[in-house]
Amino acid sequence: MINIKKHSGIYTLEATQEIDIPLHEAWSFFSSPNNLEKITPSEMGFKITSEVDKKAYAGQIITYKVGILPGIKTNWVTEITQVEHESFFIDEQRFGPYRMWHHEHWFYSQPDGKTLMKDKISYKIPFGILGDLAQTLFIKKQLKGIFEYRYKTLETYFNGK
Repeated sequence: MINIKKHSGIYTLEATQEIDIPLHEAWSFFSSPNNLEKITPSEMGFKITSEVDKKAYAGQIITYKVGILPGIKTNWVTEITQVEHESFFIDEQRFGPYRMWHHEHWFYSQPDGKTLMKDKISYKIPFGILGDLAQTLFIKKQLKGIFEYRYKTLETYFNGK
């Protein structure tokens, strides 16, 4: 399930998914920045450009190249600002295409041994009314597409579908 709402000039995307692996395995996969490329659509040309030899930790800076429009790539710099082992981590854009980007990754162990994941992204687009128009015309669709791709990819990796 993917929802996007607007409030006080900020958009919030929320996505949830249950995967058929225990919490410790889910944490191991998602707290490794090197796995992000595996769950991002190839047409985005996503590439980590910094050295990331450790699992997510508070203060970690990660740099990327990513396609924001066909034929247009940009640099993106995020910082992992908070981490609670096997519970959540938060990344925030320091430099990149958004005016603000705050991404919460939550993980919940389920009684049946599966893991429920919840993503909450609060973001603001630059350029005022032009940014809002871009949100309506393509940003919303692009973000939903990224999370739909991720959902299908994780279904294949972990849920045998």
